[in-house]
Amino acid sequence: MTTDYTVDFDRHPHAFGRPASTGRLRSSPEDFEVEEVLGFAPDDDGPHQLLWVEKRGANTEWVAKQFARLAGCRAMDVGFSGMKDRHAVTRQWFSVPAPKQSLDWTAVDVEGVRVLAVHAHRRKLRRGAHRANRFVLTLRAVVDGGDLDERCERIARAGVPNYFGPQRFGPRGDNVTRAIDGARGGIYLSAARSFLFNEVLAARLRERSWNRLLPGEAVQLDGSGSFFLAEAIDGTLLERLANFDIHPSGPLWGRGEPPSLGEAAAIERAVVERFPEAAALVERAGMRQERRPLRLTVRDIRLARPEPGVLVIAFELPAGAFATSVLRELIDTPQGDEHARAD
Repeated sequence: MTTDYTVDFDRHPHAFGRPASTGRLRSSPEDFEVEEVLGFAPDDDGPHQLLWVEKRGANTEWVAKQFARLAGCRAMDVGFSGMKDRHAVTRQWFSVPAPKQSLDWTAVDVEGVRVLAVHAHRRKLRRGAHRANRFVLTLRAVVDGGDLDERCERIARAGVPNYFGPQRFGPRGDNVTRAIDGARGGIYLSAARSFLFNEVLAARLRERSWNRLLPGEAVQLDGSGSFFLAEAIDGTLLERLANFDIHPSGPLWGRGEPPSLGEAAAIERAVVERFPEAAALVERAGMRQERRPLRLTVRDIRLARPEPGVLVIAFELPAGAFATSVLRELIDTPQGDEHARAD
């Protein structure tokens, strides 16, 4: 392998230029809060129980195993919608088959975990079932370069590039290299796909088309995996783009031909040809072509300055998006932003 697949986010272009302000993220887990927005109400009936859980310093899969032990079921029978960062305070939903013997979930003793509410539910919670995640991030040692408020307004108005964040690529940024060198497991294949997507997005940023529709674009519906082909761009599409109803998309690479055509397809092909090992890896694994929006909608972003040198940032992102995509356009966090993610 001659191509360098080590991920260095400093090489990825910004939409609005590099921020002038700096700050330190994740001085403690309480500085990174995530709350899952399920998007539907519990059934309050059925053979499963939905647990509303707050965890601190605990891995999602580890928590699921503890709940399986307490419920007397298999770990695979415990459901959760999204992985949430260990180095944070997070609130999220789990589903567990109702135990045969009565169990007071709010009183269970699991380190770093509190069960806040319990509801009956008809089915196991599936991955990706939630609608969004709400973030509250506290940055310290902030040096305000005078651009924070203007950038916040711009992000609210224009969105940000929808990069996969550094956590997807491992603590040394080498998950793609390890995948190509023979490491097995979904996390490594996902890293290869994410790498190719990020490179396409970076190419579209350099050409100033990450938030524009190109002829031949595979246009993605907001909040959906569905897309349609736009061979020509008309006024109706431009209006829908301005309203964030649709977005340009990039490839989650896989077997077969991508659906894009024309100028959009040419950019994607040029990127993939530069990284043939990653493309071949996901094709051999049988992964199919999918799409991901190039533009990320950031809802309800707000800044607060509770004391000198401290900045609190609150916002909501759709499921699967990374908080780093927002942070890197707002403030430079050179140490410690690699875990800013929630599925």
